[in-house]
Amino acid sequence: MKRLCILQHTEAEFLGLMEDHLESRAIRFQYLRPFTAGSSLPADAAGFDGLVLLGAGPLGIVSGPLLPSLAAELRLARDFLRRDLPILGFGLGACLLAAAAGGGADEAPLRFTLGTARRVAPAALGGHLPAHFPLAVYMRDRPVLPRDAAVLAVDEAGEPALFAFRGNCLGFLGHPGVKSAMIEDLVMEFDDAPEGVAETLPLLRAAQGAIAAALSEIMVGVVMAAHLMEPPP
Repeated sequence: MKRLCILQHTEAEFLGLMEDHLESRAIRFQYLRPFTAGSSLPADAAGFDGLVLLGAGPLGIVSGPLLPSLAAELRLARDFLRRDLPILGFGLGACLLAAAAGGGADEAPLRFTLGTARRVAPAALGGHLPAHFPLAVYMRDRPVLPRDAAVLAVDEAGEPALFAFRGNCLGFLGHPGVKSAMIEDLVMEFDDAPEGVAETLPLLRAAQGAIAAALSEIMVGVVMAAHLMEPPP
């Protein structure tokens, strides 16, 4: 049975709709919360089969209030990469993945947007990435992709919305399993909130069915790319 390490950076953000997909496949996951008093991160990837780097609300890695656990998380992510273990990054987690893999991040303001991503690699995620899928972004900064990364999907401005590194590492600009309640809780958790929340939240609530439908197919491809299912006996 595979076991994932989930790095959670805020009270509000978690795996969301992805939890059911992992549990139905008997993939275990453990949340680690470096922002809580007395908590710490593991020294290395031992005991885990993959790493998930969640978003961080208004926190950044090159601008704004910086992620306090940044250095420790980069060291841990690099150990997963050294062991050729899969990493999934959502929002700021995609910036962390890019930085750990030799890329980095550029400054970008905190924003909350809802749009549509477009697949640009026909065989992306083993053919399981929808041609178009909802893209809900709540983050600061933007990833600078490592040299060997492949762009799998772009947003409406043509910027990377999903990239792959080494095949088994994926960076999503948005959270593919986002729930509208997560965004509501983020706004309440921090004083710093992006513009347009009141206008975008109803759109996100209306898009929950489309997000769930796209995720069902995306998760098939993610599990395949990250080799999260045990091989048959």
